[in-house]
Amino acid sequence: MNDASWGAPPRAGSWGVTDQGPSPVHGWEGPPPAGPLHEAGIAAQTRPMPTVPGAGGYQDDGADRDQGAAHIGGPLFRDEQEPDIRPQEPAAPQGAKAKKSAGRDLRAAVGVGVGLGAVILASLFIYKPVFLGVIVVAVVVGLWELTSRLAERKAIKAPLVPLAIGGAAMIVAGYVNGPEGAWVAMAFTALAVLVWRMTEPPDDYLKDVTAGVFAAFYVPFLATFVALMLAAGDGAWRVLTFLVLTVVSDTGAYAVGWRFGKHKLAPRISPGKTREGLFGAVAFAMVAGALCMQYLIDDGVWWQGLLLGFAVAVSATLGDLGESMIKRDLGIKDMGALLPGHGGIMDRLDSLLPTAPVVWLLMVAFVGAA
Repeated sequence: MNDASWGAPPRAGSWGVTDQGPSPVHGWEGPPPAGPLHEAGIAAQTRPMPTVPGAGGYQDDGADRDQGAAHIGGPLFRDEQEPDIRPQEPAAPQGAKAKKSAGRDLRAAVGVGVGLGAVILASLFIYKPVFLGVIVVAVVVGLWELTSRLAERKAIKAPLVPLAIGGAAMIVAGYVNGPEGAWVAMAFTALAVLVWRMTEPPDDYLKDVTAGVFAAFYVPFLATFVALMLAAGDGAWRVLTFLVLTVVSDTGAYAVGWRFGKHKLAPRISPGKTREGLFGAVAFAMVAGALCMQYLIDDGVWWQGLLLGFAVAVSATLGDLGESMIKRDLGIKDMGALLPGHGGIMDRLDSLLPTAPVVWLLMVAFVGAA
């Protein structure tokens, strides 16, 4: 999950100053700036902003959203020097610290988070098949968001129908028949994608089916490992441990990164993440892992939880960065807008999906699959 803000937000007044002197726009005095931006008028301000490495740019995920508004730190293109005609934010008084802000609607985010948590816990501990249905719904919506963004931004037509049907089949097959059932369902889903795409012209066939197979692996197949955890005798507690560790890792990254973050972790991928935030994620997840393995998992031992927490922090961070790469390539900030304050379903699954197989494998290694 990418709730975390892994570093300190930019200071107020970071829009920069033009070298053309004061502008007459919005009542300012002085000669008008020359160049195509002035001629295009206000409409020029709304054109798409290309990503320029090292220029600040937009921030592309939930973690980055917590930084506050993105700022422009350079020209739109490397060989372009356009004046900035936007109103200047008042500079902070000399010696005063910029106020940190979460940069999103925290009330909506908390409300949605509490609601989702209530649905997940109720279905998880009351009747397992209902929680299985929750997984299927999340997978289908996630596939819809991913394929829609691919079509809109890259003109890639990954077939949604076979992906949705095959994804649901993977979840059920994994829960009923174990890993073998999940692999068989994955193979048939890939085959269905190849055949389904044959009903359309051959142009871009290879690109479309490649994206379809990637989507089948990235969303439903990785989610199948949650169903595999659920199938164990203490499956509800295993799934709860998996969810708690991922959320705690994300929270640790937010808390430590927001307060102490200074050194960027991967500035070209996700400028908001810091090394301090990663250390916070590891520390929080290891402590939570020791407690969960000792008190929630049958035959679990605290030191196993330390290893589990460390692995979760690493996999959750890589998952967050992986989706940030996808969204940067697509030129979008969020995969969707279904969840107020969070983005889309895929913006909540980014850390969970790659973490699920890690937790399942370590649980099997530590306490067995039964």
